[in-house]
Amino acid sequence: MAAIIIAAIAIGIYCGFQVPGTQPRKFLLDIHKSLGITALVLVAIRIGYRVFAGAPPYREALSSTVHASSQVAHALLYALMVFMPLSGFLFSSAGGYSLPWFGLFQWPRIVPLDKGLADAGEWLHDRTAWLICGLAVLHIGAALWHRLVKKDEVLSRMTSGQGG
Repeated sequence: MAAIIIAAIAIGIYCGFQVPGTQPRKFLLDIHKSLGITALVLVAIRIGYRVFAGAPPYREALSSTVHASSQVAHALLYALMVFMPLSGFLFSSAGGYSLPWFGLFQWPRIVPLDKGLADAGEWLHDRTAWLICGLAVLHIGAALWHRLVKKDEVLSRMTSGQGG
């Protein structure tokens, strides 16, 4: 998930500095959209699994402040992992842009062509991208803090797929 999200963010930022309608921007945006929809599908599966299986227990309890901070950060990350692809889909669909999935097929347009709706989706997608970047930096910083300062199991729990 992290690799998909980081790649989508990097491609999106890069494309933001390219001239619209040109190559490689158009090709890269198709990859960006494909990664976004893939992330949405995977996060839906992940949320379903988490609801069904629950969070794995910690071997050592976290302090109440760290635990509460972790809960809030994870809730925001999950919300953003859902919101970002949906706002991008809204922007592309309402704007009449392609909705590809790695060149294999086009997703159906489920909203009408509407410039105002497309502009709102673009504005939300662009602004929220910076929020997810900031939260990702905080998340990475917290993981490093746990590993380097606290020397607890949190980072190994995250990288083994048990946390987050």
